[in-house]
This record gives sequence, structure tokens and C-alpha cells, in this order.
Amino acid sequence: MRAVIRGIGSFLPADIMTNEDLSKRVETSDEWIQERTGIRQRHIASEGQYTSDLGYEAAKRALDDAGISAADIDLIIVATSTPDLTFPSTATIIQEKLEMHHGAAFDVQAVCSGFIYGMHVANSLIRSGGAKRILLIGAETFSRILDWTDRGTCVLFGDGAGAVVLEGVEAEEAGVLQTFIRSDGRHRDMLYVDGGPSRTQTVGHLRMLGNQVFKHAVTDIAQVIRDCAEQAGVAVADIDWFVPHQANQRILTAVAKRLKLRPEQVISTVAYHANTSAASVPLAMDCAVKDGRIKRGDLVMIEAFGGGFTWGAALLRY
Repeated sequence: MRAVIRGIGSFLPADIMTNEDLSKRVETSDEWIQERTGIRQRHIASEGQYTSDLGYEAAKRALDDAGISAADIDLIIVATSTPDLTFPSTATIIQEKLEMHHGAAFDVQAVCSGFIYGMHVANSLIRSGGAKRILLIGAETFSRILDWTDRGTCVLFGDGAGAVVLEGVEAEEAGVLQTFIRSDGRHRDMLYVDGGPSRTQTVGHLRMLGNQVFKHAVTDIAQVIRDCAEQAGVAVADIDWFVPHQANQRILTAVAKRLKLRPEQVISTVAYHANTSAASVPLAMDCAVKDGRIKRGDLVMIEAFGGGFTWGAALLRY
């Protein structure tokens, strides 16, 4: 039994903040941001628009793409670090929005690696017979936890959501072939939010040691791709597409160079979406599916690296 992607969808808020817009709020420039990150713009959730709203819209599009309804889903998993509320889970809020009154729903929190962790959990449940069809969503409103006076972080992030419908199918090659996740809590102070219910009773703001995160990300992402491919019995050179977490174009380029990938193999949407954390992988993959680059039967590697540190990869035949 393999977990096959039956449908995929994404959603971005209508409001766009360009680098020029940002330069009016903080000391920066379009040239400075593009040179260091490759980002040109990001989408920002409007007032009264929440993570669950973005996730719900992406979920509807994924369900439509799969040709099914919420009534056919057993489980909803939402990867997010910016939930609507401390509890209940954003997944249960989306479950209610979808008028799904059966099954179960829960959140996964692994920051930018959340969608990969969610894929690992969903794949395990499907392979074990714990679920038949799973709606896996990555959704974030990172604009709500940014310090808009810190040009080292506020220029990097945006809001958005992506979703896939995974279905258990008896297949030899189609679907998720391998997942691989890792974490190392020793480095948590390099990328974190300085608030939380237990410690400060506040939401807090994102803090990051950018240079240190960059070094770890390039090394760990390249290695986890190799590890995941090796466990699946697939050569990295035989993979058709790489859909990375859209953190920074320099990271994407450095990882591609280490693995000797062709630039055109690496799906990049960071210029237009910035870093949407757990939403970035499904967002980027949906763009590549919709524009015809990723086709059925293609071998696709997805990967991410996030605070914690957490990182991981999944190899699938779309």
C-alpha cells in the first residue's frame, strides 16, 4: 500500500507586499533583499484572515483537483507554526469549515519542516492501514510573528497555504517511496520565536542568526536528500524534480551545486512567495504541477529545513 497524491492545491492572500513597500517600513532596499535572498515580493494575510482561512481555501482546491469531497477524507493533518489559537488545533477549525463531521484532525508543529513531517506521519498511517485518504495541509501567517523593525527577518517571510490529498493505493512504484526526518535541539537558539504560553504568556517574534542557519541548512539539506534517496534505492541523478523549502534562493543554489543538480530541476518560487514556512513546499509543488513541469510518473524529491533545528525529505513518484 502506497500513499499516492490524488490532488494538490494552494492559496495565497490577495495583498502583495513588494520589496519597495518594505523599504518604506524598514531600512532596506529592493536591491539589498534580492541580492541576499532572491525575494521580490510576498503575500500578506489581511486583517481578519487567519491561517485556517488560507488552509481551507488550499484544501478545497486540492479536493477539487482530486475529484472528491471532504466526506471522502478520513483525517486532516495541518502543518503550521502560526495556528489560529493555542487550541483547538487549526486542523479541527478547517474540519469544521469543510463541514466534515467524521474522522479526525490534528496539527503538526515542526516549523518550516512541518509539511515533510506531516508527509511522514500521513505515509505511515496509510501504509499501516490507519487511514485511507488524508488531507495534508501546510498553512502559515508568519506575518503575525514578525518584528517589522528587524530587516534581517521581516524581509524573508510571507503568508500562504498548500495542500495535497493522499490516498492509499496498492501500487509498486507510484506514490511516496520514502520519507526521512531529523532534528537537533542543540541549535534551537539560532532560529526561534521569543514568546509562548508557558514561558512568556505572549506570542513573541521570530528571531534568527541568519549566517549560522544558512550553514546548517545547506549541509543538512544536501545530506538528507542523499539519505532519503539511498534508503529508497534511487540515485540522486535519476530524480526528475527537486521541490525545496523556499527559504532563500542562495540556499537553493548552494544545495543544487553540492548535489550537482541542473538549475532547471529545482523548483523555485521564493521570488514571488518568500518563505511561507510549512506552506512553501506544497505551494511550490502546486505551481510546478499547474504549469506543466511536474507530470504524472515523474520522480520528485521534496525537502525542508526549519527551527528546532528540524529537517527532512520525501521521495515520491507523482
